Amino acid sequence: MIPSTCKRLAEVDFPLAEVSRQSAREKSIRHGHPSTLHLWWARRPLAACRSILLALLWPDPCDENCPVEFKEKARELLPNVQGKVGPKDADLRRSLLKFIADFSNWDLSSNQQYLEVSRGLVKAAYGNEAPLVVDPFAGGGSIPLEALRVGCDSFASDLNPVACLILKVLLEDIPRCGPDLAEQLRNAGAEIKEEAEEELADLYPGDPDGSKPIAYVWARTVRCEAPNCGAEIPLMRSFWLCKKASRKRALRYQLEKPKDKQPCVSFEIFEPEKDKEVTSGTVTRAKATCLCCGTVLAPERVRAQLSAQRGGADVIFDEEGNRTGGARLLAVVTLKPGEQGRFYRVPTDGDYEAVWNAHKRLEKVMKEKLPGGLSPVPDEPTPSGGGSGAGRAFSIQKYGIVQWGNLFTSRQKLSLIELVALVRKNSNEETYQSSVISELVALAVGRITDQMSSLVRWLPSIEAVGSTFGRPALPIMWDFCEACPIGTASANFTSALAWVEKVTINISKVANSAAQVQQADATKSPLLRTSSNVFFTDPPYYDAVPYADLSDFFFVWLKRALPENPLLGDPYNPDNALTPKSREIVQNEIAFSEEGNPKDGLFYEESMARAFSEGRRILKEDGIGCVVFAHKTTEGWEALISGIIGGGWTITGSWPIITERYSRPRARDSAALGTSVHLICRPRPEDAPVGDWAEVLRELPRRVRAWMDRLQDEGVRGADLVFACIGPALEVYSRYSHVETAEGTEVLLAEYLQKVWEVVGRTALEQVLGTAEASGTSAALEEDARLTALFLWTLQSTDGEQALTASAEAGDEDEVASGSKPLGYSLMHDVVRRFAQPLGIGLPDWRSVSTILRHLPEEFTVAPPRFPTLVPAC
Repeated sequence: MIPSTCKRLAEVDFPLAEVSRQSAREKSIRHGHPSTLHLWWARRPLAACRSILLALLWPDPCDENCPVEFKEKARELLPNVQGKVGPKDADLRRSLLKFIADFSNWDLSSNQQYLEVSRGLVKAAYGNEAPLVVDPFAGGGSIPLEALRVGCDSFASDLNPVACLILKVLLEDIPRCGPDLAEQLRNAGAEIKEEAEEELADLYPGDPDGSKPIAYVWARTVRCEAPNCGAEIPLMRSFWLCKKASRKRALRYQLEKPKDKQPCVSFEIFEPEKDKEVTSGTVTRAKATCLCCGTVLAPERVRAQLSAQRGGADVIFDEEGNRTGGARLLAVVTLKPGEQGRFYRVPTDGDYEAVWNAHKRLEKVMKEKLPGGLSPVPDEPTPSGGGSGAGRAFSIQKYGIVQWGNLFTSRQKLSLIELVALVRKNSNEETYQSSVISELVALAVGRITDQMSSLVRWLPSIEAVGSTFGRPALPIMWDFCEACPIGTASANFTSALAWVEKVTINISKVANSAAQVQQADATKSPLLRTSSNVFFTDPPYYDAVPYADLSDFFFVWLKRALPENPLLGDPYNPDNALTPKSREIVQNEIAFSEEGNPKDGLFYEESMARAFSEGRRILKEDGIGCVVFAHKTTEGWEALISGIIGGGWTITGSWPIITERYSRPRARDSAALGTSVHLICRPRPEDAPVGDWAEVLRELPRRVRAWMDRLQDEGVRGADLVFACIGPALEVYSRYSHVETAEGTEVLLAEYLQKVWEVVGRTALEQVLGTAEASGTSAALEEDARLTALFLWTLQSTDGEQALTASAEAGDEDEVASGSKPLGYSLMHDVVRRFAQPLGIGLPDWRSVSTILRHLPEEFTVAPPRFPTLVPAC
C-alpha cells in the first residue's frame, strides 16, 4: 500500500499538453461515447478524468516513500505498450507520465493492452483490494466510469433522479448484463418501433409522390396591433432553409390584401443567388415587425399575445378544423425515394389536416389517467426563472409556458405519450433483464424528447434538426422545427435507440465490474468513515447550470415511462412532483433551501463546505482528492475555495486541462472557462501548524510566478491562466490550520484571496511588460496603460482562438432585449475589479474594450504575437 507520506504523480507532474489535446478532441467523438447515452450538462471529458485518476492513484517513483513493489511492477508492465524504461526513478516517472498521456487518447481507451497495464499498476499500488473512488456529484458518470475502466471500485451518487437513472444504466446495468444486452435491446427496440409506427403513421402522412416528410418548420405568430392592419406576424429569426454553399434555399414572402379582409402574407421557396436576396427575420430583441405595414410590436405585447396562446406552439383551429391562428407551418422538409439530399416544399391542406387529427386524438387521450393519477401530458410547472443566479437560464414562463406540456405541439405530445406507453408496457415484465431493457429504451425516449419540443431549431447550415438544449437554458424559440419521430431518417426513435445501443456495446467492453449507484445528498454521505481511497468530483459551478430545473424537462416523461422505478422521485419529499430542489447546491436567489433561506452565495459556500467535510470523513488516511472547477467568476471560485478549505482540505496541486472549445456557443460571452482546473487535495491534518503571515506573503509571489511560467509553456492563456494560478497560491495558505499576523490576528481566507488577486495581477503585468520590475514599472504607467495591458493579457485564449467575440449568436431574445449583452469585446467586471483595485486603477470610466482602445497608449498599439487581433466595438 502507498504510505500517506508518499506523493502521488498528480502532486508533482502531469502531461498537461497531451491530455488537454485529447480532452478537447473528445468533444467531437460521438459513436459509442458514453455522453451519447443521454444528455447531461457539463460532462467532463473521459480523457481528463482517466488521466487525472491515474495520476491520483499512482505514487511518484521519485518519492523516497514510493513502494518498491510498485516500481518493479511498473518496469515489468510498461514495456508492453512503450519502449524500455530507463534505470533511474526519474526515467520511470517519465514513462508513467507518457503512459497517462498515451492512454488519454480515445482510440486507446478500450485497447486491451492499455487496460491491462493500467489495472495492473493500480493493483500493484493497492494490493488485492481494489481502491474505492467516490464521486458525490456524479452527474453523467464520467469519473466513476473511468474508475471502473482502470480497475477500481466505484461509488457514484447524485441528488438528481435523472442523473441517477443515467448512472445506474451506465455503471451498474450494462457492466452486469454484458455484451448480450445490446442484442436484447435491439430486438425489444424493433418491436417498440413497429408498434409506434403503426399508431403514429396517420399523424405523419407521406406525400402523394412518395416523399417522406422528416421535419416541419413552424413559426409562432402574433397579430399586428396597428390600426387598420391586424395582420398575422410570423415570428421568424431567419428566412433561410438551407445555407450550404452548393445549394441554397430560402423563404420569400408576398403581400396579399384581399378586399374587406385583413392583409396577410404568403410564402414561397426559392433558390437565392446572393445572400442579400433573403429577407431579414421578423423579430429582433423580442420586437416583432409586421411584414404588411412595418409596425413594430413591443416585446411586452409579443409576450402578452403568446401567453394567451400558452406559448404559441400549437395551431388554433375552429370547430371545422380550419386554422385561425397560433403556430404557422412555413415549410416541410422531405426525403425523396432514390434521390440524395433534403427537399423543401410549402405546406398543404393535408399537412394541417394531420395536425387537426392530432388535436382531436389528444382530447380523447387527455381524459385518461396514468398510474399514480398522472396526466398523460406533463402538467407539472416549469421553472419561473429570473433573478441573478441560475434562474436566469429560463424565460419561457413569460410566454405562457407554465406547464411542461406547453413546450410540445399536439402531435409531439401524442408521439411521446405513445412511446412512453410502450416503455411502460415493456417494464411490466418482472425480471432484471427486462427492467434494464426498459430503462435503456426510456433513455432513448429521453434522447428523442430533446429533439421533439417547440424549442428545437432547423439548422440551415447543415440541414438538420437541432436540439432543445443547445446550451444549459430554456429560452423561447420564435421559429422551430418539428421532427418526425418515425421512419429511418435522423432525429427519430430508431436513431435514438441506435445511439444507446452503441454505448451499450462500448461500455460492456471496458467495464469488467459494476459500480454502486445511490441517490444521495452530497452533504450526507451514506459511506462509512475512512472507507474510500480517492475523493474525485466535479461539483456544481455556483450559478452556472441549474441542473434540477433543466432535468425536469426529461424527468416528467421518464417518471411516466417508468412509474415504478425507485430512483425517479424525491426521497426527501414524496409530495414533490419534480426533481429535488431544496437540497440542490446552486446559487439561485429566487430559490430556497429546506430551512426557507434564499440560495445565495453563503448557502452555496456552506453547503460545499459540508460536502467536502463529508468527503474528508470518508477518505482514508493515505487518501487523496481532486475537485474540478471551470467557472469564470471570482465569486464562484471564492465560494468553492472557501468550501474546500472550510471542509478540512489542503490544496496540493492544480492542473488546468483544456476541456472546451471556445468556438462553441457556451463559450461565447459566458462564464465557462476553456480549461477545467483540477485542484488536487489532501485531508488537512488535525494537528496542522499555524502559518506565519509574513512567510506566506514571501512565498506567494514565487509560487504564482513559477506556476504561471510553467503553464504558459504548456499553452495556457488568459482567464484560464488566471484561475489556474489560484490552486498553487492556495497551497501556501491551506496547509495551515490557520494563518496569523505577527500580532496574533488571524488572516481570513477573504483577505488572503484579495492578496492572491493582487499578486496574480502584478505577475500578469510582468508577463506583458517583460520585466521583473512590474511593481515599479506599472506605477509609472498611466492607469489606462495598466488596464489595457491587463485586458490584453486576460483576453487571450488557451486554444489559440479568440476568447470573447464581438457578439453572441442570439438564441435567447430575452437576454438580447435586456441589454445585458453589449456588442463589442468585454471582460467580466469582477475579474477586472479584482485586478484593478490593488493596482490603483479606477474603474468608473472603463466599460468596454472600445473605451480601452480609445485610450490605448502608443507603446501598446501593436499587441505581442500571442495576443489576438482586436477590433473596436461598433
